[in-house]
Amino acid sequence: MAAVAEGASLSGAIERFLRYLRDERSYSASTVEHYAHALAQLDAFAEQRGLGRWRDLRADQAQALLAEQHRRKGYAPATLRGIASAWRSFFRWLAREGEIEANPAIGLRSPKVKRKLPQVLDADEMAQLVEVPGDDPDAVRDRALLELLYSSGLRVAELCNMRWRDLDASDGTLRVTGKGNKTRIVPVGAKALDALRALREQDACGDADPLVRGRRGAPLTPNGVRARLKKRAQEQGVWKRVYPHLLRHSCASHLLESSGDLRAVQELLGHADIGTTQIYTHLDFQHLAKVYDAAHPRAKRRGSAGDG
Repeated sequence: MAAVAEGASLSGAIERFLRYLRDERSYSASTVEHYAHALAQLDAFAEQRGLGRWRDLRADQAQALLAEQHRRKGYAPATLRGIASAWRSFFRWLAREGEIEANPAIGLRSPKVKRKLPQVLDADEMAQLVEVPGDDPDAVRDRALLELLYSSGLRVAELCNMRWRDLDASDGTLRVTGKGNKTRIVPVGAKALDALRALREQDACGDADPLVRGRRGAPLTPNGVRARLKKRAQEQGVWKRVYPHLLRHSCASHLLESSGDLRAVQELLGHADIGTTQIYTHLDFQHLAKVYDAAHPRAKRRGSAGDG
């Protein structure tokens, strides 16, 4: 009977962990769903092996299961890394709860992900995009959301959750609640502040109202923002695929190009790991190469007349 009770607690531990992510860590519903999917596979594996407790799962078994996802189900490297990360987090939580002594997923190896370099708009393309003409309500609103996304490097979910009370117009700052319910303060540029002032005058909003609203007064949804950006890009003659994260990428790239301050850009974007921010360093490589060629005494190549 004891073994049955322990076996039944395997899925129970997963449910408690998911509640912890949702209620204590304030993870989004989609993130919790990702964890649930990854852990359901682990739960099924443990049941097939007749494991009575999570502490009975060995590291080689966890590695074999991950390899099976790659071999038999054809999961991409990025998906496998996400699954392995979910397993590690779950076992870390079990260790804190005193249910296991060692994390069997800590040494999991998954195929390396070839990181795609982010696309960006250059400064001229950004100016062309954000300078939306007109004073009608949609133009005023769209100008404000475009300027703010680019000015402060916001994620689309962060923008949609904004309230007017989060903006300190006199100080030129914005309080942002990002991933994991973490709060950061970011600067807001002069152009974005002007656009936001025009938006507030138009809407006569209170402090508790959404910063960016749809036509019926509800917060504009992420899909609504994406649709607005696509429409404005076409109207403004920007013929690249324009989406909210492209403006975030562009903000980060332009700041890094001008300042070279990786830590400041990390803080602005709210990246927990500076390695995530470092992907933007490649974007200024061509500029760096030109400076190097022009300035370094050993960089210039001799012309044919001088060779010999």
